[in-house]
Amino acid sequence: MKKSLIILVLLFLCGQALAQTAVTELVRKVGTLIDSMSVKGLDRRYIEAPEKPWQIIARGNVYQSILSMKATGTIMGVDYKARPYLKTDPSRYVGLWAGYRGYGLGYTVNVGGDKGSYLTFGAMGGAYGINVRIHSFENSSPNFDLNSDIIPEDEKDEWGKVQLANPIKVRTFIADGYYLFNGKHCSYAAAYDQSVIQKRSAGSLMAGAMYYYGHIDYAADANGDLIYMMQGLGRVKLWQGSVGVGYAYNWVPVKGLLVNAFAMPMLTFVNKIKAYGYATNVEELMEDPRALDENITNEEWDEWFYGDLRITPMGNKTFNSGMTVNFDARLSVTYNFGRFFANAYGQFCNMRYSHDGSHGHLNDWFINTSFGLRL
Repeated sequence: MKKSLIILVLLFLCGQALAQTAVTELVRKVGTLIDSMSVKGLDRRYIEAPEKPWQIIARGNVYQSILSMKATGTIMGVDYKARPYLKTDPSRYVGLWAGYRGYGLGYTVNVGGDKGSYLTFGAMGGAYGINVRIHSFENSSPNFDLNSDIIPEDEKDEWGKVQLANPIKVRTFIADGYYLFNGKHCSYAAAYDQSVIQKRSAGSLMAGAMYYYGHIDYAADANGDLIYMMQGLGRVKLWQGSVGVGYAYNWVPVKGLLVNAFAMPMLTFVNKIKAYGYATNVEELMEDPRALDENITNEEWDEWFYGDLRITPMGNKTFNSGMTVNFDARLSVTYNFGRFFANAYGQFCNMRYSHDGSHGHLNDWFINTSFGLRL
């Protein structure tokens, strides 16, 4: 019995040792494979893999969305121009990332700005880059520029201070990808994740694709007056799909410093808008005697008007704007010094829509910064 127990313990310890050895060997082989992949096909005179393969990176991100809508129409026979304008506080995120030769995991947290959410995903190689960004936010107090003779001059400033009972909700999704044909001499990864180092200046013809989706929604009974002014438009969805060919250049003016810039004209072959229309009872309410009662207080007027305000869905329409030409550009600056490196890069995106007397645009911009250590 004792001998059997001793044999079982010895077998267990041997098995555990063999398992640890197998895991260690597997990790070593995976590391060797990644090492070889990071320099495979590269001209070492132009691109090299750092001697220290592990990276720990502190990252910061600033992101902002700007929504501008415009509409023209008539209220009680008087022409007007309305322009709701949403400009979120720049959202700020900080986080840490750790990985091996550019492959790893990271975590970021919101430390200020709008109360929305911002998610990013990315994958980069020597000759390619793929990025996904998702941003959602709400705004209950847009700047509202209303120009109409129906509003007394001394009250126009008050109209610019709108407080919505139901917020305007905005969600954007952006995915883009790039491929450099001269990946032997010009590295995308050197400029955007620092898993390799660009030693000499080089350029490359490149191909790219981008997909953009935006959703703007303020369809609620409490926003019936806004919907009325926006010609019945209460929700809008936008899609754009583009492909293009451009040029990227990695400039190394001095040792350790890399400036990357690329410019790419893009043909937008998907340019679709889905507009959701709503009817309101604003005109009926404006004909009510209470609307012109000089003795009613602002609180009583708001309680009556917004309590009775209603919207009714009237269906949706999809519009295809046809092909158009857009432009995509990005700039990155990287500095490598010893085991450390620093990087900053930014990008700007624009999306436009138009429906009857209402049109607008949605802008997104971001700036990423990072400071890393190689181990």
